[in-house]
Amino acid sequence: METILPLLKDTHQAAIAVRRLTDQQRADLLLALAESLLDNSSTIVSENKRDLDLMDDADPKKDRLLLNDQRVKDMALSLRAVAALPDPTGEVLLERTIEQGLELKKIAVPLGVVGVIYESRPNVTVDVAALCLRSANACVLKGGKEAQHSNSCLVQLIHEVLGNFGIPAAAVQLLPTGREFVTELLNATQYVDIIIPRGSEGLIKYVRQNSLVPTIETGAGVCHTYVDETADLEMAARIVINAKVSRPSVCNSLDTVLVDGTVAPMLLPMLTEAFKKWKVEVFADEAAYAILAEAGYDDLNKATEADFGREFLDYKCSVRVVEHLDQALEHIRTHSSRHSEAIVSSDASAIERFLNEVDAAAVYANASTRFTDGGVFALGAEIGISTQKLHARGPFALEKLVTEKWVVRGNGQIR
Repeated sequence: METILPLLKDTHQAAIAVRRLTDQQRADLLLALAESLLDNSSTIVSENKRDLDLMDDADPKKDRLLLNDQRVKDMALSLRAVAALPDPTGEVLLERTIEQGLELKKIAVPLGVVGVIYESRPNVTVDVAALCLRSANACVLKGGKEAQHSNSCLVQLIHEVLGNFGIPAAAVQLLPTGREFVTELLNATQYVDIIIPRGSEGLIKYVRQNSLVPTIETGAGVCHTYVDETADLEMAARIVINAKVSRPSVCNSLDTVLVDGTVAPMLLPMLTEAFKKWKVEVFADEAAYAILAEAGYDDLNKATEADFGREFLDYKCSVRVVEHLDQALEHIRTHSSRHSEAIVSSDASAIERFLNEVDAAAVYANASTRFTDGGVFALGAEIGISTQKLHARGPFALEKLVTEKWVVRGNGQIR
C-alpha cells in the first residue's frame, strides 16, 4: 500500500452512518460486540499467542500485549459498562434567546473521526472502538506491529458486528502497521479530527512535534509517592509496594519513592522483603543506598540524576531521601510527567498542601497511584490518561469524546 488516504476518506464517510444511529442502537451494538468477544475468546487468545511468541520474554511490554480468557472477559465487561453510560452527545450545554429574537443552543456533538496511535496493548483496540462508537464517532487505529495479529482479529470481530447493524466496516479502521504511514495520518486534516498518541514518551513527543491534526497527549506516567514523617509506615509500605509491583508495565505504576529522612531508616527496610520477592531493581540516592545496603538489599544501584524522572514500566524504581515537604514538592515539580502523584501522611495541612500544589492529572492522599484508570473511576473505559490541560485531563473517556456546536434558529433576522 502506497497511501492510506483512501482508508481515511472511507472512515470520514462512515462517520456519517455512525452519527445516524440512535442512542439505543449504539448501546446495543456494544452489547453485541461484548457477546462476540466472549464467543470468540479462544480465537482471540490464539491470535494473541502468535504475537506473544515473537516478543522477548524479558520485554516489559509483554504483559501489556498479553490477552488471556480473563482479559477477554474484562474487555467484554468494559463494553457493557460503556454501553450503560449516558449518551454524551446531544446534551444542551446552554440555551438562551438573544435580543434580536434568535434562539441559541450550545449542544454536545461528536468529534467526528478520532485517530489513535498506540503500542503493544490490543485491549486499546476494543476500548477505543467502544468509546468512539458509543459517542457517535468513527475511529482510525494505528496499532504497533507487535500486536498485529491480535488487533486484526479484534477488528474483524468489530466489523462483523458493525455489518449486523448496517454500519460500514470503515467506521473502525485498522491502519497498516508500517511506520511510513504515521506522517500521512498526522497530516490528514481533511479526514481526521483529532489524534491521540498512547504509548512511550518517544511516540508522544514525535506526534506532538509533527502532527498538523490537533492532538491530545496520553500515556507517559512518571509517578511519585512521597512518605512524610507523620505517615503510618505500615500503610505507607503497603501503598508503595502495591503501586510498584501490582502491574509495573502500566502508566500509573510507581517510579520514584520520596521518603522523609526522619522515617527513611524505618520505612525502607520494610520494603525489602516484598521487593526481593518481586526482584525490584532499586536506584537509590546516597542516603537511601546506605539504608538499603545495611538492610541487606542487594538488587541495588547508586542512582544518577537520569534515574529520577524516568518511567521504568518494569520491576524497577528510584528512591530519594528528602528533608521535608518543600523538597519533595520541588522534586515532583522537576521530574513529574503530571500523571499521578501521591502523599502518605497523617498531617492534614501537609496533605492539603500536596493536593493543592502538585500539578498532575490525579493526586492522591494515602492511596496507591494505581487507581488512575477510566474503569476504576466509573467512566467505563478510557482511551488513555491525558496529562495536558486543554479539552481533557486525567482518564480520557466517553464524556470527553465530544465537542460543541451552536444551533441558531431565527425567523428572518438579518444583521
